[in-house]
Amino acid sequence: MQVPDGLRFTTDHEWVRVMGTRIRVGITDYAQDALGDVVFVQLPEPGLELGPGGVLGEVESTKSVSEVYAPVAGTVATVNTELVDTPELLNTDPYGEGWLCELEPADVGAVNGLLDAAGYRARTDA
Repeated sequence: MQVPDGLRFTTDHEWVRVMGTRIRVGITDYAQDALGDVVFVQLPEPGLELGPGGVLGEVESTKSVSEVYAPVAGTVATVNTELVDTPELLNTDPYGEGWLCELEPADVGAVNGLLDAAGYRARTDA
């Protein structure tokens, strides 16, 4: 299981990459492995304002349907429209081309309250 250093993670298996004043959000390698083959992704609408833990969208796989949650409060700035036609990017490249959306966080410092890579590894190895 890949857990790249330099990212932040939620206990619900989302990852966050800080990109200036925005954050990029996706699901972890652990999550995509648990889901199995992803067949559909419901993305949020740009402009949607969310609190921490608000529903960003859904990921449907051959095994189940799972909601994806906002790691911090913010507004959806952009979404990865590539996932509409190629949802399997969540399986093949969860930390790269398989990102879900970018948020403009209400407080970019809130990201520091999420798990670092070592913390996430410890949680998923348990």
